[in-house]
Amino acid sequence: MTVNTPTITRERADLLEMLAKQRHALRFTTRDLTDEQAGRRTTASELCLGGLIKHVTSVERSWADFIVNGPSAMGDFTTMTEEDWARRADEFRMLPGETLAGLLAAYEEVARRTDELVVSLPDLDATQPLPKAPWFEDARWSARRVFMHIAAETAQHAGHADIIRESLDGAKSMG
Repeated sequence: MTVNTPTITRERADLLEMLAKQRHALRFTTRDLTDEQAGRRTTASELCLGGLIKHVTSVERSWADFIVNGPSAMGDFTTMTEEDWARRADEFRMLPGETLAGLLAAYEEVARRTDELVVSLPDLDATQPLPKAPWFEDARWSARRVFMHIAAETAQHAGHADIIRESLDGAKSMG
């Protein structure tokens, strides 16, 4: 039996490479840490390394769901309650019982699913209307744009993570 594997175009290979590079930069900041260290705040920000991994996992999962299911996958941000925002804030913290290993494993699974979408989507130009949110204009995003947004969001948080890690124990990702 022959299995047809889609040919990965240069564009899709570039997207996969860009995503992998940014994910690695973020994950690398957590190397050799304990759960306690990964949950520690080291700056004026509420952010911790485990929380950043957890947040980026949630963001990537939501955007991948958006590509497949449209704005309903993300909900209507304009109707969120204080309780909803509090739950969302928990994405940036390690909660009791969460481990860095567990958060990294969840991130790896979400990344695998996103990578499968990059390879298997019939058309990177396919668009979905953005969900209702105060920070979005009434617009549509292509799958391509969503993948680029995931990479940009990951890169931004990798930079945050680098500062947090250096503040934690002096370790640097580069230099």
